[in-house]
Amino acid sequence: MDWSISFFINSILLGVGLTMDAFSVSIADGLKNPNMRKYKMISIAICFAFFQFIMPLIGWLCVHTIVEKFNIFRYFIPWIALVLLGYIGGKMVYENIKHKEIEEEIDDKKLGFWMIIVQGIATSIDALSVGFTISDYNWINAFVCSIIIAIVTVTFCICGLFFGKKLGEKFTSKAELIGGLILIGIGLEIFISNMIELYSAK
Repeated sequence: MDWSISFFINSILLGVGLTMDAFSVSIADGLKNPNMRKYKMISIAICFAFFQFIMPLIGWLCVHTIVEKFNIFRYFIPWIALVLLGYIGGKMVYENIKHKEIEEEIDDKKLGFWMIIVQGIATSIDALSVGFTISDYNWINAFVCSIIIAIVTVTFCICGLFFGKKLGEKFTSKAELIGGLILIGIGLEIFISNMIELYSAK
């Protein structure tokens, strides 16, 4: 069992790399909901962190059990992320173009439970591939690594939500449009980077 400094540094760096998508989505959520309450911000960050925690473990488990079937599933990962984030972002852009009024008071339905879950899955699904990166870890190392990734994710997402809220207060009329474009951009980035990685590995 390796508990060296390099293990913790690598886990933190892995967390930073994985959380960039969730961080960007957090900014988009803050833009769309500039009056978001703190409890909602915490719940979003925890949700994103949970999926960033569980996905690498699922990937690790797949590598150690059904590696051949998991390899086939990897080809669907970029498409799933693209569809989910493209739909959410496209909906935000459409609503802005239709000139729907942005309410002064918080409307929690604008970012409901299932929307947060979908965002959490979409921004973490490519973390399944991290199972290959940490495949040489035993299950305790893999678990601790995933915990570190989750802690990094919570920190970045809280910062992203605060940053998005501040921007949303200044650009209220275009906040939803900007947020939607960010989500679509993230979906495209995940799709393109994963496709390049998959086909360059052939």
